[in-house]
Amino acid sequence: MSRRTAVAAFALLATAALTLSACSGSTSAGSSAEGDEFDLVEAGTLTVATEGTYRPFSFHDESGDLVGFDVEIAEAVAEKLDLEVSFKETQWDAIFAGLEAGRFDVIANQVSINPEREEKYLFSAPYTVSPGVIVVTEDDDSISSFDDLAGKTTAQSLTSNWYELAQESGATVEAVEGWAQAVSLLRDGRVDATINDKLTFLDYETTDGPTGLKIAAETDDPASSAFAFTKDKQSLVDAIDDALAELREEGVLAEISEKYFGADVTS
Repeated sequence: MSRRTAVAAFALLATAALTLSACSGSTSAGSSAEGDEFDLVEAGTLTVATEGTYRPFSFHDESGDLVGFDVEIAEAVAEKLDLEVSFKETQWDAIFAGLEAGRFDVIANQVSINPEREEKYLFSAPYTVSPGVIVVTEDDDSISSFDDLAGKTTAQSLTSNWYELAQESGATVEAVEGWAQAVSLLRDGRVDATINDKLTFLDYETTDGPTGLKIAAETDDPASSAFAFTKDKQSLVDAIDDALAELREEGVLAEISEKYFGADVTS
């Protein structure tokens, strides 16, 4: 074989080797994407929808970073699953439509589990459990049950389910725009109590306490909030449930909860 022929043969072999190497790399990447057992929006990344304006669950701190209780729970879950996490801030009114359109894998935004939603979506195990509570001033011992609200005055938003509970309990309702106005009237002695979600009170106590207020009674049927998914994400639901169970056993959920609420609201 001449020197020129040998060089040509070597070049041909080198080209073939490079071609095979390139094909091998392309096949590997394709297999990785196709092998994604969770069928994620972006392979290797858990894409999470959240509002980003819902303190203390999902909001921006002084530095502009997205933080909050639900944000940290989602980050801990993604780490357990060995996935990156990407948050897509979405207004509440559009968040379920975005989920159904496949823009993200899961919603983490204190989504309450109820029968209507369970007909359309899958839910993880709850990571927040919160009853309704009666809030009174610390020196008031006249109210220790919902029956004790009969003849009392409570401050409630007329569009909330707590308004209906106050009425059913026999209270006279003073209409307010929200929690801040309700506690202002309560602390000024202009109403006897207000009913709201326990998480709202704990956040208020943690952020602004001591407030001079206390919980007088709780409902027997606490509301549960969880991650929400489309109906075709059962494998992802199962994996996240396993991750939540491990995080609960390790005390991570309780630690995150204590940070934001001063109490464990995860079970």
